Amino acid sequence: MPLPELHTARLHLRNWQPADLPRFAVLNDDAQVMQYFPGRFDREQSDALAARIQRHIEQNGFGVWVLERHEQPGLIGILGLQQVQFDSAFTPAVEIAWRLLPAFWHQGLATEAAQAALRFAFEQLALPQVLAFTVPANLPSQALMQRLGMQRDPAEDFLHPLLPKNHPLRPHLLYRLEQARWLRLQQAAGRQ
Repeated sequence: MPLPELHTARLHLRNWQPADLPRFAVLNDDAQVMQYFPGRFDREQSDALAARIQRHIEQNGFGVWVLERHEQPGLIGILGLQQVQFDSAFTPAVEIAWRLLPAFWHQGLATEAAQAALRFAFEQLALPQVLAFTVPANLPSQALMQRLGMQRDPAEDFLHPLLPKNHPLRPHLLYRLEQARWLRLQQAAGRQ
């Protein structure tokens, strides 16, 4: 089942196409993009990730979209919703996640796309909450989570179970946004 496509003022959140794979590989091999991940991906690893994303969409009816600008088609990043892929005190749960090519950073594009994805999560999927997590050093992602209205309880921070015990990226901060809070924020902003 394909993803419902979403549109914002500047962006198209759309389904994957075979032509996206080369640019997705560039995204996943970019040192800046992958700074807070355990490592960069080669083409084979990137294609395998794209296949996992596609399987998630087929199995769940939601997932990660390709982001492209209306005036210039082509992948500039990815953003979407996915089931958390590991066991933890806060799972099962759905997270929102993103990656953009550096040329598209600091333009509000991730915020714009994330707001559309959250609207879909809470209005179409009727999710009770959406999570996000990152490493303490990833201040840009934390700032985006906060702009979206997500909140962190330091007591919920965790050690990522898929990373080795002494890995420097193992400590993670957990943010969450509950549907009721999202609705209040929408009403306060006059968007409902």
